[in-house]
Amino acid sequence: MPVEILMPALSPTMEEGTLAKWLVKEGDTVSAGDLLAEIETDKATMEFEAVDEGVIGKLLVAEGTEGVKVNSPIALLLEDGESASDAKAAAPKAEAAPKAEAPKAEAVTVAATPAPAAPKAADGGRVFASPLARRIAADKGIDLAGLTGSGPHGRIVKADVEGASPQAKPAAAATAMPAASAPAAGKAPAPAMASGPSTDTVLKMYEGRAYTEIKLDGMRKTIAARLTEAKQTIPHFYLRRDIQLDALMAFRGQLNAQLEGRGVKLSVNDFIIKACALALQQVPAANAVWAGDRVLQLKPSDVAVAVAIDGGLFTPVLKDAEAKSLSALSAEMKDLAARAKSKKLAPHEYQGGSFAISNLGMFGIDNFDAVINPPHGAILAVGAGVKKPVVGKDGALAVATVMSVTLSVDHRVIDGALGAELLQAIKDNLENPMAMLA
Repeated sequence: MPVEILMPALSPTMEEGTLAKWLVKEGDTVSAGDLLAEIETDKATMEFEAVDEGVIGKLLVAEGTEGVKVNSPIALLLEDGESASDAKAAAPKAEAAPKAEAPKAEAVTVAATPAPAAPKAADGGRVFASPLARRIAADKGIDLAGLTGSGPHGRIVKADVEGASPQAKPAAAATAMPAASAPAAGKAPAPAMASGPSTDTVLKMYEGRAYTEIKLDGMRKTIAARLTEAKQTIPHFYLRRDIQLDALMAFRGQLNAQLEGRGVKLSVNDFIIKACALALQQVPAANAVWAGDRVLQLKPSDVAVAVAIDGGLFTPVLKDAEAKSLSALSAEMKDLAARAKSKKLAPHEYQGGSFAISNLGMFGIDNFDAVINPPHGAILAVGAGVKKPVVGKDGALAVATVMSVTLSVDHRVIDGALGAELLQAIKDNLENPMAMLA
């Protein structure tokens, strides 16, 4: 029976994707580890590989197809002795197979996709295993009936056999593994699209007016859903401070002059990332995220930074930012931003973190309020540094470079006084930049 290749879940929240490009064609022979296709999620375009060997019998989904559900069949793989006619016969069954029933064809997918526990074979006795797994088992003298498969629908694959011993005994019971596309326990399902007037209502409202209709891609749909969720479910409150940057600008100039020979040029944003990372260590109770029925207080400072791209934005995460030098943070941020703009970030590079930074100062924005990206506890909105009159400690009037910032805080995670303490720590770090290197 031909083996189904399933649409992989390339991130914990992925429910569907676009099959951007096939890297194989019908009739090609593939082995474990070979690249099969490029899959476009709401955040990135990623390659995925086979965990089995065989011949591509039929491609069930055409290139460019959008909205392909996770774990739905996208191709058929022929086993030893099977031909293209077997694939044609199995294709309608694969495409029409209801989700509630165990599919008649065996299934194979990429290593990145966790799979459900092994179901019983339709004939009551067959052990589902890939040809490669069977050969390895035979060479090592392993009884396949004693193994629990980690492949889709409990199929035994190469990795299961390589880690087993010849003395393996039949498993008493298979332990079910959660499907990759299922939401984590306690986590609310992804919200629907942003509420408002219906499409028909809006189209009628602008009937007779010239306009261009822009189709929503996966990223824009996700942004609309997540930000609607954030504003509807997170009790935001806002704290504002002005930060004087003159000492930082002078210190930055000195460092850049010394680092010029190494090709390093620090930005103000690099200092802001470092200041926030250290502040989360100085006020550890604020280094926290909302987890449905509890709060998780993180030990490292994993700081997300918003990066604008064509049609949306990414928030790549700089992990352990408190422990990295300014030059290391600068280099990592430049790399993440460049790959974000080409949608080449892996999910682990833009998921997680407890705190985010959104800097619109380079666009001339004086101040603004940012929307919290759940499950983060807070986000810092950074405005432009502008020359303003200030009153010094001696009461004299002077001119200083002042940057306005707003800390948006999730009141479920951080109370007002704690948020104020965090923002004060950020301000102190930026106004005394040399101390950040101590």
